[in-house]
Amino acid sequence: MLKGVILAGGLGTRLHPLTKITNKHLLPIYDKPMICYPIEALVNAGVKDVLLVTGGNSAGDFLRLLGHGRHLGLERLDYTYQEGEGGIADALALAKHHAEGKRLVVVLGDNILELSIKKSVENFRKQESGAKILVKEVHDPERFGVAEIQGDKVLSIEEKPTQPKSNYAVTGLYMYDSTVFDIIDGLSPSERGELEITDVNNHYINRGTMTWEKLDGWWTDAGTFDSLRRATNLVAEGGANLV
Repeated sequence: MLKGVILAGGLGTRLHPLTKITNKHLLPIYDKPMICYPIEALVNAGVKDVLLVTGGNSAGDFLRLLGHGRHLGLERLDYTYQEGEGGIADALALAKHHAEGKRLVVVLGDNILELSIKKSVENFRKQESGAKILVKEVHDPERFGVAEIQGDKVLSIEEKPTQPKSNYAVTGLYMYDSTVFDIIDGLSPSERGELEITDVNNHYINRGTMTWEKLDGWWTDAGTFDSLRRATNLVAEGGANLV
């Protein structure tokens, strides 16, 4: 059994003044709040036991919007609260109790996908151990974690490099076995004062247990004004066909 985690904390400062009054992940993407899209992606991949990690002053709004989540196809929806901005890995650490030793599919709450990730999730189920990332070729890789890939191996991941080694952006979709929490426990904060998900991924790479797949269809984050508009336009023009 796989469990899902959606990371929807942070202050969304790049989207001020919109996020001065609400959480970024509650902003609209065409006809639905942003947070509904990662939930749909998990449900349509067969992951229906989900923990939502949020924070800030608008955390209660998620409960009012989503409730128990069953109207969205979830069997169980739990919530937890991240204090401050400790980074993605810090937020993921809050899912240890939820995981109960099982594998996780983790989605950043501002990631919007066109097509289903069901095949990739099924491939991860069959994987003996370790982790999986989904990558996408982009024109601006310096905005993302960038994967250096050789054949079926991931050689390294570099966070927001000034000179990217490839144009493969690591999307905000990660799959981990239960050792992820041991890795996070051993991390030190980066120069930004955060626990970086790239450091987690590089631990798996160093172990030789990281796999990768290309993400089919279009993909975008929605953390800037330009990407928020892009996400809305993509959904309005073609929809998110996640089944």
